Amino acid sequence: MNRGILIKNQTFSIKVISWFQENKRDLPWRHTKDPYAIWLSEIILQQTRVAQGLPYYYRFLDQLPTVHDFASASQEEVLRLWQGLGYYSRARNMHATAKLVVEKYDGKFPDSYIELVKLKGIGPYTGAAIASFAFGEAVPVVDGNVFRVLSRVFGIETDIASSPARKEFTELAQSLIPESTPAGFNQAIMEFGALQCTPQKPNCMFCPLQTECYAFQNEAQSQLPIKLKKTKVRNRYFNYFAIQKGKEFVMNKRPESDIWSSLYEFYLIETENGNTTLDDIQDDFINELLISGEVSQLVESKKHILSHQHIFATFWKINLKNVGDITLPSSPITAYTFFSPGEIEALPKSALTATFFKNMVV
Repeated sequence: MNRGILIKNQTFSIKVISWFQENKRDLPWRHTKDPYAIWLSEIILQQTRVAQGLPYYYRFLDQLPTVHDFASASQEEVLRLWQGLGYYSRARNMHATAKLVVEKYDGKFPDSYIELVKLKGIGPYTGAAIASFAFGEAVPVVDGNVFRVLSRVFGIETDIASSPARKEFTELAQSLIPESTPAGFNQAIMEFGALQCTPQKPNCMFCPLQTECYAFQNEAQSQLPIKLKKTKVRNRYFNYFAIQKGKEFVMNKRPESDIWSSLYEFYLIETENGNTTLDDIQDDFINELLISGEVSQLVESKKHILSHQHIFATFWKINLKNVGDITLPSSPITAYTFFSPGEIEALPKSALTATFFKNMVV
């Protein structure tokens, strides 16, 4: 057994659940056992703060109240509802899962962890959350909050980014979870990590586990959990051209093999470095438009941070006031097309494009 297992499993569970009853946030998905609503909340809250995700949760339930509604919606509708949350593969996976649940399971989510994790986009954490919250199965959730709480309390020095970590922490969590209240325990330990045992400045002075916690007793809060693997960040330089004719603008859909897959954007030229000027642009179509159009630089080198990439975006506007018909080039997915502002508003877009468009038309 791991060094630092200082307390009995039952004591840990009782204290964490007791803390939860006194300190838990009143969140809507805690008042339902509907697997569809729980699934929505869990996917939305991946890589997303509760305050940011809550409006999206309500929006999806309002627009797509059942898994049947979700399955029958178009991908563009789903992506538009998701717009601004990032990690858009989550939305596409949800759409695929909803269709599968309707087609294979008659609109009813599988009621076991083993079957749930077979669905697209549902990994061990989400599967455990749905299984325990909706169906009362005693299977532990292990997310970042749980990694942090267990590593600090039990003094576990395994790198949480390593392959063995998931198995080790899951086995420990499994030994802690009460058979009678798996949902309550899972919610409690996640909330404990989110509010009490936080990444920075954990509230150790008023912690019910203070006397048993390895990290507190050894002043190791800042060292645990251990995460050695660093994500390499890639810098990319995007030059967007908002080509306007009358009240319409040119847009197209992004390729599926890159970030913001299947979202719409303005004409894009990606360059090797920043500080690009119009003289540096090597694009026959844009160079032709620059001759006859009115050009203005609207936003210069705006930084947009993604988990693995930093996007440095410059936005240009080319107004074709006195230009006749033009032939738009094709793109990997859809042809470039003129859209009205109302149509653009309804299209799914990245937060970067949506913000620029909003500021441009105001």
